[in-house]
Amino acid sequence: MTQLKTVVDPFGEVNVYPANGGRVRVVATILMEPHKEGAQTGIALDGSGSMAKLYGVEDGSRVLSNIFGGPKKLHNDITPVAQQLCAYLARKIDSDGGTTCVYWAVGPGGGQIEVVGDLTADQAEQHVFGPPRDFGTGTQLLPAVKYFVERFKDAPWGFYVFVTDGELHDLDAVKDYSSRLAKEVSAGRRNPLKFVLIGVGTDVNEAQMVELDDLDSGVDVDLWDHKLAAEMRVLQEIFAEVVDKNSRVSDHGRILDPNGRVVKDYSDTGLPAFLEFEMPAGSNYFTLDVNGQRINQALSDHGTVPPIAVAPAPVRPPAPPMREVQAPPPPPPPLPAAKAPPPKQAAPTIPTALPADVGADDDLWRGIDLEFNKEGAKSEENETPDVQLEEQK
Repeated sequence: MTQLKTVVDPFGEVNVYPANGGRVRVVATILMEPHKEGAQTGIALDGSGSMAKLYGVEDGSRVLSNIFGGPKKLHNDITPVAQQLCAYLARKIDSDGGTTCVYWAVGPGGGQIEVVGDLTADQAEQHVFGPPRDFGTGTQLLPAVKYFVERFKDAPWGFYVFVTDGELHDLDAVKDYSSRLAKEVSAGRRNPLKFVLIGVGTDVNEAQMVELDDLDSGVDVDLWDHKLAAEMRVLQEIFAEVVDKNSRVSDHGRILDPNGRVVKDYSDTGLPAFLEFEMPAGSNYFTLDVNGQRINQALSDHGTVPPIAVAPAPVRPPAPPMREVQAPPPPPPPLPAAKAPPPKQAAPTIPTALPADVGADDDLWRGIDLEFNKEGAKSEENETPDVQLEEQK
């Protein structure tokens, strides 16, 4: 199985599996924010010693003396990440409107938890996520996982994010605990929950993250997902695997192969947020046809897809040139009573179409009512009536 790193909107995750005869099976999700009643959320920040620079803490080295400005001042890269994640979860997902924040991997051996508290979205956006009180000497993830599982064991659904910069020192223990937890969820003895690892910095051991993400617990419960902060397009990507297979995102939709042939048609059932289909042998991309749009998604991270042609704006047929409308002449002086008044002059013609070169203001002009209403004018006896404009249709 290959989980693609390069996906296009609106997909959250695209996984490609080999199938018989050179075909490939595709399992993809469409990004959606989950709305689950009673949801509890949490975010755990790695507090191990290797995180010091990311928290903006001086590492103790003094390359330059004070007369040259002293040691280099570091930037806190964790605060903006934590602020956005915590505020997003509190505002959008958490049923209580507050996300629980902790530091993990702190203290001796990196096996302790330091609780920050439950932060609302507004509080999270103002909070400075500085370093923990005691940097850990190891990176133990399991205590943080257990903290959320046990504290919110009665929550109908739990969603917990773990931010780290490096390598886990207790990966096997986390995998063993997660397998047992997945079996309990599958058996209905525990409520559903989801864990997401987010890697920050350049030293992340993504191979470990993938190993945990692809954990085979023997049941159809997928507890773990992982993301790299540098590759995330939108925060909603943390929900790439949190998809209700019964949810529908559109009334109609189709999957097409590179030749435009229909691979799967959802016209009868509606387009689900969870997609599963097979592509013919030799296909290097598939096309999602939905709501008048076509989105091409490559089937490999190095694959290329043809650009989507943008349909040109409809062209109106050229309108005949506008004829100049002359202002009506002034009424002639009164004639002697013995003479009959001259016949009425024909009203000039008002064109019904605008010229073809009206340009960008075309729609603005077409919104103006150009129809003149005929208004009968009364004339005094022995006086020539005013010229009238006939109603144009």
